Amino acid sequence: MGKKQQQEQDAYGQLAGAIGGLVIVFAILAAIRDKLGLSWTATVLLVVGVLVALGYGLWKLRGAVLRALAGQAPPAPQGQQPAVADPAGAAQDDEPAHPELTAALIAAGAIDKADVIRDEDVTIKPVSTGRQYEFLLPKTRTFKDVESRIATVAGWFDVSRLHVKLERSRDNERRVRLLVLEQPPFSQSFPVPTRQEIKAFDGVPLGHDVTGQLVGVPTFDRASLLLGGMTQMGKTTLINGLITCLLIAYRDFDLYLLDGKLCGLIKFENACVRYEASDSPDVFESMVDELNGRVEERYRVKQEALRGRQPEPKFKPVFFIVDEVADFFADDGTAKGKEKAARITEKARKLVAKSLESGISSIMLTQRPDKDAIPVNVRNQFLIRMCMYVESQGTAKVTLGDSYFTTAAPIDPTHLNPQIPGQAVLFAGGRSTLIRGFDFPDEFIWEVVDEVQARQQKALDKAPETPLTQAIDLMRKKGVSFMYTVDLAPHFDITDTSPGPCGQKLAQLLGVRSTKVDSKGLRGYVLDDLIAAAKSGQ
Repeated sequence: MGKKQQQEQDAYGQLAGAIGGLVIVFAILAAIRDKLGLSWTATVLLVVGVLVALGYGLWKLRGAVLRALAGQAPPAPQGQQPAVADPAGAAQDDEPAHPELTAALIAAGAIDKADVIRDEDVTIKPVSTGRQYEFLLPKTRTFKDVESRIATVAGWFDVSRLHVKLERSRDNERRVRLLVLEQPPFSQSFPVPTRQEIKAFDGVPLGHDVTGQLVGVPTFDRASLLLGGMTQMGKTTLINGLITCLLIAYRDFDLYLLDGKLCGLIKFENACVRYEASDSPDVFESMVDELNGRVEERYRVKQEALRGRQPEPKFKPVFFIVDEVADFFADDGTAKGKEKAARITEKARKLVAKSLESGISSIMLTQRPDKDAIPVNVRNQFLIRMCMYVESQGTAKVTLGDSYFTTAAPIDPTHLNPQIPGQAVLFAGGRSTLIRGFDFPDEFIWEVVDEVQARQQKALDKAPETPLTQAIDLMRKKGVSFMYTVDLAPHFDITDTSPGPCGQKLAQLLGVRSTKVDSKGLRGYVLDDLIAAAKSGQ
């Protein structure tokens, strides 16, 4: 039999069955009509009503049986909310919800639809930049639930992620403080901090947060900082503010500055152990070599102390700050240039990675935060990151890290307003904070630098006489800023006339390496280098 014939027979069968069913229904209705003496319309309505009532009764009976098996109470009458007891024994229907926060957190998925933010647990405080909500989350939720959805919460309030700031309570994981700005961040400027405020800050302040409070890092001990951002975003101003705060907060430390912009950091020259205004990779390599030498010497001292079961030595903090650092990792495309760039990269990686345990911190800045600007093996060593306005998330990842946008509550640097200079995303300790750096007046910076210079000179004058201080005094009395090794050595009873052995003995005595000064390979000592070594305790 063909498929078409089979389909025709099936259709005939279904039609016959339907006609038979109608005949049976009509017969039943006719019997009921004759029995009750009703009209056809009344009979049909009666039968339909009975069938509906029977269906509803069976549905109710099924629900009661299922609830009994599950141990649940019957539902409350329509129009009355069920009383759900919390662990403290209070019913939620007696606790009015805060409509705004409850709706915002439910919409963001930070709390369940059945949860509420109790009105009595909410405090709203107006601040100069907006309003701050402090509230208690339900017992099944914590600060992290809100933090992970902060961008959605901001959208519910019709603002951007930059307009909100979230803080956790120190004593309760469920207590949250949410700041909602009424205007874009830093629409109004904040006064620079006073010397007393910087000293009182618990750590090193880097700038203001969106409320005008000082924000920074607890310490630079065993931590280094990488700052990236496009040109004209206020990077140099921000780092000038940071150095000023370091000079006030740390007081006694050694500062090495490499000014790749040639005049961006020159205000601090007199407070430095070594200051260089150069964009030459050779100068960068020279400073890195000098600092790596200090690292090795400090580890040697540390090893001797541990071998002798002595307390671990405390070293004077050292900061190495480099502006426009990307210029120093570039090569000229030649084989020799690539070899030199690789050598400098490895030295810089070693310095940033190995120096932290010996109290030497690096702060590097670049206005070219692209993937080729700073080698990855150098970038990965920085624990503190700051990123100013950039044009893409890929560029932001170069500074903040490849996984930055998967962290809790990230702030996208591409959303910063480039018309407000000095803004940056500070990423430290796994947390993101929007800040704006300080713009100190020149007079204030000069005053701080002069105080540091006076302290350094006073300490140098009081230092015990050593071969190094004797060499400094000798060059000052002669009125020279440079002396060849062969001319300086006889003053220390070094009579060897061979340049090699003579130079080695003098370098060992002074604790400072000589400098090559001409094409013939003649070496000597620069007065400023000796003074810098004396300041640093070498």
